[in-house]
Amino acid sequence: MSFARICAAPNERAAIPTASFELCDSSSVKPTVVIVSPANAKANNGNWHTAARWARFLSHDYAVKVVERWSTGAALPDVLFTMHARRSSPSLLDYRAARAKGGVLLALTGTDVYRDIHEDELSKQSLKLADRMIVLQPAALEELSSAHRAKTDVVYQSAAFLKPVPRYQRWFDVVQVGHLRHEKDPFTPITALRQLPSESRIRLTHIGNPLDQHHTDTMTIVTRDEPRLRWLGGIDHAATRQRIKRAHALVIASKMEGGANVIVEAVTSGVPVIASHISGNRGMLGDDYPGYFELGDATACAKLMRRIETDTAFYKRLYRAAAKRAQLFAPHREAAAILAAVARVLAD
Repeated sequence: MSFARICAAPNERAAIPTASFELCDSSSVKPTVVIVSPANAKANNGNWHTAARWARFLSHDYAVKVVERWSTGAALPDVLFTMHARRSSPSLLDYRAARAKGGVLLALTGTDVYRDIHEDELSKQSLKLADRMIVLQPAALEELSSAHRAKTDVVYQSAAFLKPVPRYQRWFDVVQVGHLRHEKDPFTPITALRQLPSESRIRLTHIGNPLDQHHTDTMTIVTRDEPRLRWLGGIDHAATRQRIKRAHALVIASKMEGGANVIVEAVTSGVPVIASHISGNRGMLGDDYPGYFELGDATACAKLMRRIETDTAFYKRLYRAAAKRAQLFAPHREAAAILAAVARVLAD
């Protein structure tokens, strides 16, 4: 792993001829940041997209690389920015073996905050070894000890704002986004769909790949038996955003969420959200948000889906409530927060 950079004088940066360059002298070399993301681009999940976005935010001021694993023997970065306390623990331990103090910034995921840090020893150790930490919504702070809260910043994720477009008239489209796995509870909205009356115009579109055979088999059966369900599998990020933008609503039924990026992408597209009533979703949407249903309750989910379809006043209320949260998810705010978090680690 190399962090050598090719630089030009400030007035030459707009166009650097490939045949004429010189290495920066040591005084102009940018500080180095390695972002450890156990999820890679092929995984196409929220953690990977977050890592890639943070790398872009940091790239102007730092020499940044995103890797799945950092190990002893690689070039020692000024900051090791790890995502996922449990899965990135080997990288963090290797870094601490090479550098006893300083330089570690840890971003906690949903499975970290709501499961692993309470029962997994490697995750607990990662919290102790980190110099600074990040959580993705304020309710996550409640899961941390006072000592750990003192070194933790809240950074809301962001997405580019998209102009709302006319919705389909034949269908009332609800979209669900996420790879099919236990923590996402994807079958609660699907079961809710099957409880809706025949006259309902709701169509549920699921975007995401199955991560085990159980979800593959179950999804194959329900898509065969339920004509109002569309399963698109895994599609690229740009296409997913377009699907979200054109939907009437997004549903997220997760059992645990650190701070769901799909909520951000819906709200910044002018699309209201209905969500399971869990800490991670409340931290993103607010305690008084009107679009919650109880976790795992398909009947409550079906009633809420039917209400947003048929009750125009309630739909507008939900739309306004989601829109009030939108500025929290502005890219310039997230970029400033990430830059500040890295600067604090360097200053320690």
